[in-house]
Amino acid sequence: MATGAPDLPAPQTDTGKAHPARVYDWLLGGKDNYPVDEAVGRMLPPQARDGARQNRAFMHRAAAWLAAQGMDQFLDIGTGIPTEPNLHQIVQRVVPTAKVVYADNDPIVLRQAEALLVSRPEGMTDYIEADVRRPDRILEHARKVLDFERPVALSLIALMHFIPDDQDAHGIVRGLLDALPSGSYLVLTHASSDIFPELARQVTDEYARGGIRLGFRSRPEVARFFEGLELVGPGLVTAPEWFTSPPEPRPEDSGIYAGVARVP
Repeated sequence: MATGAPDLPAPQTDTGKAHPARVYDWLLGGKDNYPVDEAVGRMLPPQARDGARQNRAFMHRAAAWLAAQGMDQFLDIGTGIPTEPNLHQIVQRVVPTAKVVYADNDPIVLRQAEALLVSRPEGMTDYIEADVRRPDRILEHARKVLDFERPVALSLIALMHFIPDDQDAHGIVRGLLDALPSGSYLVLTHASSDIFPELARQVTDEYARGGIRLGFRSRPEVARFFEGLELVGPGLVTAPEWFTSPPEPRPEDSGIYAGVARVP
């Protein structure tokens, strides 16, 4: 497995510092987190749990839709602690031969993944411990499993708002997309800075106290991730608003933007 890059800290399990994947696990009611992660989660407003749940539900709908289109290759970066059903379980129900590469920069995530993210016999799952800020490492590994001559679905769920502007979030995504052939897809959710501005500031401040930087973005800034792509209806909307077939999700407030787009 590839590990960190020369100009980035080598990933390691630090039980004294909160990690986004483990805070997210706590927000979802999971048990694979440490007291420091729980401490951050408990300081967040209740809407943070709603956002985690909405993110997860959107991922389920988007993955099922892509599988129904025949998509059989997925690159999921920022995997998070495994919480069933996982992406590969959803897509392999429809396409048993689907291949999924998971990537995350927390060793505990990858240990859990290797134990729990077990593919159907016809398909494949694979894992890499790597940071999205070094997309070359991820792509190098993914090419050993996925055929980049055929369409790949790139999944970036609740990830890019952990990459502030000074770390070139848009450039990172563009670099990943440039490696994908026509017919590929981008699946992305992102926390909003403009739907509930006061809430966004509160969440940002609490994460910062836990040592985690955030870069929440406005709708135009999130839309930039999809520049040059063909957005699938209903377009760039909040997570509960995105669906392609019944049943329609229950209407609810959300500070999470979500979209699926095709690479032309």
